[in-house]
Amino acid sequence: MSKLLGSVSMLAIVALGPVAFASMAAANDKLVDLANKDENWVMPGKNYDSDNYSKLKQVNRDNVKQLKPAWSFSTGLLNGHEGAPVVVDGKMYVHTSFPNNTFALGLDDPGHILWQDKPKQNPAARAVACCDLVNRGLAYWPGDGKTPALILKTLLDGNVAALNAETGETVWKVENSDIKVGSTLTIAPYVVKDKVIIGSSGAELGVRGYLTAYDVKTGAQVWRAYATGPDQDLLLANDFNIKNAHYGQKGLGTATWEGDAWKIGGGTNWGWYAYDPGTNLIYFGTGNPAPWNETMRPGDNKWTMTIFGRDADTGEAKFGYQKTPHDEWDYAGVNVMMLSNQKDKDGKDRKLLTHPDRNGIVYTLDRTDGSLVSANKIDDTVNVFKSVDLKTGQPVRDPEYGTRMDHLAKDVCPSAMGYHNQGHDSYDPERKAFFMGINHICMDWEPFMLPYRAGQFFVGATLNMYPGPKGDRQNYEGLGQIKSYNAITGAFQWEKMERFAVWGGTMATAGDLVFYGTLDGYIKARNSDNGDLLWKFKLPSGAIGYPITYSHKGDQYVAIYYGVGGWPGVGLVFDLQDPTAGLGAVGAFKKLANYTQMGGGVMVFSLNGKGPYDDPNVGEYQQAAKQ
Repeated sequence: MSKLLGSVSMLAIVALGPVAFASMAAANDKLVDLANKDENWVMPGKNYDSDNYSKLKQVNRDNVKQLKPAWSFSTGLLNGHEGAPVVVDGKMYVHTSFPNNTFALGLDDPGHILWQDKPKQNPAARAVACCDLVNRGLAYWPGDGKTPALILKTLLDGNVAALNAETGETVWKVENSDIKVGSTLTIAPYVVKDKVIIGSSGAELGVRGYLTAYDVKTGAQVWRAYATGPDQDLLLANDFNIKNAHYGQKGLGTATWEGDAWKIGGGTNWGWYAYDPGTNLIYFGTGNPAPWNETMRPGDNKWTMTIFGRDADTGEAKFGYQKTPHDEWDYAGVNVMMLSNQKDKDGKDRKLLTHPDRNGIVYTLDRTDGSLVSANKIDDTVNVFKSVDLKTGQPVRDPEYGTRMDHLAKDVCPSAMGYHNQGHDSYDPERKAFFMGINHICMDWEPFMLPYRAGQFFVGATLNMYPGPKGDRQNYEGLGQIKSYNAITGAFQWEKMERFAVWGGTMATAGDLVFYGTLDGYIKARNSDNGDLLWKFKLPSGAIGYPITYSHKGDQYVAIYYGVGGWPGVGLVFDLQDPTAGLGAVGAFKKLANYTQMGGGVMVFSLNGKGPYDDPNVGEYQQAAKQ
C-alpha cells in the first residue's frame, strides 16, 4: 500500500455498528492482558500508564549483585539504539537505527533468528534526520482471528509498516511523512484499540507537526490532527479546554502566529504516549515551534509545546495545555507522559498525568480535564523560569536568560537539550515515586536570521553547551543526574550525579530497584529508597535506550540496548569537532569518545547468568539420522 490509502470518515466508522466497536474493545482488552503479564513487555512504557514499572522481584536489592550476562544479540548496525525491545509470548522483537531492521528472536534459543525484516529505504532520509539515525521502538497488535498479530514499525524515510508477527511478512505499508520537506519518522508506534498512532519529526526543518491514527488492520487513515493552524485541522472538540478556558480555546492555532507562519511552524511529536481506557484519551506532547529564532515568529505559537488529551476514536482534542508559550530555547515538549492514581494534597483521589519537560519543569495534570496540579523545577539550577503560576499555568520568565536578536544569552539553564529529553522514565506506585533520568546541561545562545527552504534546516541559532552549575565545567563532566521525585509533595527523595546525561530513561521494579543505562556504557541498578548504587555492568557501547524486564520459564531477565548515538552522540558518531555542531551537542559531549565507542545490540542479564545456553546442546547443529 502507499500514501494513496484514503481516510476513513467517522461516519463510516459509526456505520460499522456495535460489532465493530466490540471487536475494537476486545483487541484492546487483549493488549491490556498481555501488558499485565510479567512474561511480556508489549509496548513502550510497559503498559498504557507508561510507568515502566514491573512487579517482578526475583531480582531485588539483596541479590542484584549476582546479575550476570545471560545472552546477547548484535544488530550489526551502529548509530544510536533508542527505546527498548518488545517481548511477547516467548519472543523478543528487536529494532535498529536506520535502515530500521527488525529481528524476531525466540527466547528458548535467541541465537537463532526466527525472521528478519530489512526494508529498502530512500537514502535521502539520512540527510534530513535531525539528530542521528535513531528509532524509538516497535508496537504490537495481538490480532483478531482474521488479521494476524502484527509488529508495527516506523521508517526514517516517512513510511509506516505492519509485519506479520509470526513470519515477518509485510501486511501493509503507508507513507506518513514526506522527506522532501524534511519530515522523517523516529517515533515508536502506539496501538490503541484497532488504531496505530503515529507522530511526526522535522520541526528543525520547518515541518508542520501532526498526529495520525491508522486502521491497524489495513493502514487506512482514520484521523489526522495538526498542532498548528485552523481549528478544523487541529480537531478541537466543541468543549475544548472547557474546564480551563484560561489555557485558550478556539482560533489560536492561527491567531497566535504572524501571517501564515503556522504553515511551517513546527510542533512535531516524536516522543512518547500514554492512554487511559477510562477517559478514552491519548496523552502526548507537541514539540518546539520553528524556527528556533523567536524574533521570526511573534506570538504564543499555539499549539506547539502543548500537552494534549485527544479522544482515541475521533482524534478530537479535549484539552491542551501549552507549557512554554512563544518558546525561545527549543524546549520541545514531547517527553514521556506517565499516568498514576494518587491523592492530592487535599486528600482527594485524582487521575494524574506527570510529565518532566525539556524546559526544566516537571508538570502534573489532572488527566480528566487538563487542570494543572503541580509544576516544580526539575533542578534548583533552572533559571529561565522563576516559577509557574498554578492559577494561569503561565511560566514566570527571568528576562536575563531570554533570547533575542543581537544578543548573546549566556549561562541559560537548561540548554536546548532540556533538563529532560527523550528518555522514558518510570513510576513506582508503591513508593509514589517517579525515577527521572536528567540532563544537567546549560548553554550560550546567539540567534541569526535565515530564510525557509523546504527540506533544509530552519533553526536560526548558534549554541554552545556545557555542564550545569553542579557539574565540572572545566572537564566537561557532570552532565547528568538521576532523581526520585514525589509529584504530590514536590520533594526529591534523592538525587545522584552522573558523568554524562542520563539520556535513555529508567525502569523501576518491585524488587526495590531502579535500572538505567548511561552514555558512557553502563547499565546500573540503584536502591529505590535512597539511590545507593548496588550494581553496574560495562556494556559494549553507550546506552541511550531504557531497560526492560520480563520472566521466562520462571526466571527474571533484564535487557537493554547498547549503541551510543542520538543527539548527545552526534559528535562521536559523525566525527564532528566544531563545538557548535550538532546543534551544540558536540561541545557538551566532547569527552564522550574517551569512554565509549559505537556499537549496536541487546544485552540480557539474569541472576548468575542463568539462561537458555546453560544446556550447551541448545542451538547446536544436530546431524540428521542416516536412513
